[in-house]
Amino acid sequence: MFGLLSRRLFIGSAAGAAMAVLTPAFSAEPIKLRISTPAVEADWHAKMLPVFKQELEKSAPGQFDVEIHLNGTLFKQGTEPAAMQRGNLEMAMISAFDISKQVPEWSIFTSGYLLRSPEHQVKVFESDVGKEMYGLVEDKMAIKVLSVGYLGTRQLNLRTEKEVKTPADLGGVKLRMPGSDTWLFLGKALGANPLPVAFGEIYTALQTGAIDGQDNPLPTVRAAKFYEVSKQIVLTDHLVDAIFLSMSGSAWKKLDDKQKTAVMDAAKAAVRYNNENRIKEEAELADFFKAQGLKVYKPDVEAFRTLVQKTYLESELSKAWPKGMVDRVNAIK
Repeated sequence: MFGLLSRRLFIGSAAGAAMAVLTPAFSAEPIKLRISTPAVEADWHAKMLPVFKQELEKSAPGQFDVEIHLNGTLFKQGTEPAAMQRGNLEMAMISAFDISKQVPEWSIFTSGYLLRSPEHQVKVFESDVGKEMYGLVEDKMAIKVLSVGYLGTRQLNLRTEKEVKTPADLGGVKLRMPGSDTWLFLGKALGANPLPVAFGEIYTALQTGAIDGQDNPLPTVRAAKFYEVSKQIVLTDHLVDAIFLSMSGSAWKKLDDKQKTAVMDAAKAAVRYNNENRIKEEAELADFFKAQGLKVYKPDVEAFRTLVQKTYLESELSKAWPKGMVDRVNAIK
């Protein structure tokens, strides 16, 4: 009897040990992915993040815990790359301006009038040009760019009534720009007096007259309600802007191949959602702003293009651009 009982106990213990070995694969803690963005809830590049979360849950159920932090509540705009590099943040949507602070070659994508349209933007970053430039980010910043999203074509909105036809008309205009040298350079190239102001402070700065205007894509102007404290929108079309959904290199390296594929597919689904809706909304917004009492018009875009391109090509910034890259981008149709 004692021998039989011992045998049963041994078998039971062995089975328990085997189960203990198998269990961690199923009970492991999900991988936490915190995403930081300055985007407001109503904007499409905020709305695309739940799409990323949902798609990731479909393809890798229970393996990820995605937290979405909007309005710069986790990290302020522009500080996300450093947070990812320190290991304090897993994911963010970063701009070419953020990247160019550490990878000077990327300043080419901060220059005005280079990318021609949302479609051109996607083709450029899905080409060998994109692979090459993404590789620089991974090598020099230890950040993995997952996909590019269309942020909109940047326009000017002003609280002043003076009509703007050429860059000379922006002389002395206090134009809000994000606080980096490349952003401020763009503001100067447009002919304005650029001032660094955090995104969350723009509305009040326009309201009080601390700034005369700001530049953003039209969907952002509506989502953040900047039109409430503006009198006109000038359709300069000066930058086809992008946002890059990215992951810290340390977080990326912890994923297995199937998880990496799931993350990449979810990122692409999210930016497709953003792009389709943003392009559709952008086409409708001129009428919306006119209905709010704003003056909406096109200036002499060619005059702006000529000055901006000349200013960049004569600057120190262009010296960092990869040789022949402008021609390669222009050749992509």
